[in-house]
Amino acid sequence: MSTFSPPPKSLPRQSAPLLRTVITSLATILLAFTIKPTKAADDLPDLGAVSAALHKATEFYATQLSSRGGYARAWTLNPRIGYVEAKEGPSVISIQPFGTTTVGLSMLKAWQATGDPIHRDAARAAAQALIDCQLESGGWSEDFDFDADDPARYRLRKPIVKIDETRQKKLRNLTTLDDDKTQSAMLFLVELAHDPAFKDDKELHDSLTYAFDHLLAAQAKNGGWPQQFDSPADPNGKVKKASFPQEWPHEYPKQSYYSYYTLNDDNLLNTVNLLLRAWELTGNIRYLDSAKHCGDFLLLAQFEGDQSAWAQQYNEDMQPVWARKFEPPALTSTESIGACRTLVAVWLAAGEEKYRAAIEPALDWLERSRLDDGGWSRFYELRTNRPLYMTAETYQLTYDGSNTPTHYSFHPKISINTIQHLRKEISTPREELLAARKAPNSPDAWMKRARSLRSKVDNALAQRNANGVWEKSGKIDATPFTQNMNVMSDYVAAMQSASKR
Repeated sequence: MSTFSPPPKSLPRQSAPLLRTVITSLATILLAFTIKPTKAADDLPDLGAVSAALHKATEFYATQLSSRGGYARAWTLNPRIGYVEAKEGPSVISIQPFGTTTVGLSMLKAWQATGDPIHRDAARAAAQALIDCQLESGGWSEDFDFDADDPARYRLRKPIVKIDETRQKKLRNLTTLDDDKTQSAMLFLVELAHDPAFKDDKELHDSLTYAFDHLLAAQAKNGGWPQQFDSPADPNGKVKKASFPQEWPHEYPKQSYYSYYTLNDDNLLNTVNLLLRAWELTGNIRYLDSAKHCGDFLLLAQFEGDQSAWAQQYNEDMQPVWARKFEPPALTSTESIGACRTLVAVWLAAGEEKYRAAIEPALDWLERSRLDDGGWSRFYELRTNRPLYMTAETYQLTYDGSNTPTHYSFHPKISINTIQHLRKEISTPREELLAARKAPNSPDAWMKRARSLRSKVDNALAQRNANGVWEKSGKIDATPFTQNMNVMSDYVAAMQSASKR
């Protein structure tokens, strides 16, 4: 990547609208002239048009949808209402995909592809929103509203409002790894911090260092993480191999599950991917060591024999336990696939055979556990391996999967192709897999990459509304924004690289 000049000082937040319009219009015109021509065929999307579309989308988000630099997951306009996972409001922001974390990352990607400063500034503003609502425990909760009472409800790393010490200790301070919340925030920040434009951004780097210090401190002695944490892990914690309990409650015990070692929702996969990316960018061995330690936890958490798989969550004695009322102690197909993917990532990074060797028995279990209709159950009973379900009305455990709640994937959409792909990966030499993940190294290869994106770019351009952004189910939606911005940025970068003949 070429070295960028330090960013100019940003305009004040309340800068004159006319001046902002003039500047952004000039930037769009200049961008069309500065994008290098390519030798692409006429049927490929015009590079200047794609770059202008990126500019317009970011401009609308930053000027019309942003709240203190952050973003909700979806919006309606007139009046503007933002929607996050569990609430709505004019100024609420989401801290998980697809919200501030992934919107900001897609803007960073657009900046790196085009050099258009509107993306750089919008990405930095999104990062500031995260910095300002970072918890004292190091990470983030699921959402935040600066203009409501959230600054007085959370124990922030840098308090926004003054609160007396007694009340401060009672404020919410749980960093959550659920649904890729803290991990996606940190991934965005680590990518931003390693862009040349932000190499001297002390506030950004300080926030990121603080987040990593606390994430690593919360890793248990056995290598696992709880779903949520507000303090370092017990240095004298147990390190045990997973085992089945002699008996387990078949009725929901209504107990807190946040401190359990959790695989649900790819918590560990997302954490390991973050750590490995941080290691790749910084070269700091502590991130690789932490990822390997998590791989060691998965080796401990995998059961042996005919049920060589994983549960969703484990207590400190490494036995499966209840989480929510529809998540019983059981072996789980979805989480076992996530564990396999995590072990593949650790094996590729570390090159240690023990991580790869644990995957094949799990894939064998998955294939043996396939149902008569060709699918899978989410849950399998300990010891018997019988599929387990919940009844829709009463949430009682049952072996009958014909009447389950619709809000949860008791019949997960697992493809046999996923299992076959994992088998192919672990049977392929590691060096070959690593080589395949490298970026193209010739103009022709880059042009091939650009051509492969043609239909997606065409669709992204065609599906924009009058404001230059994308809708879903009648709302402006950050999911297609992120997906389409990334596709168009990839296309611009590929075309630019293809032109360097």
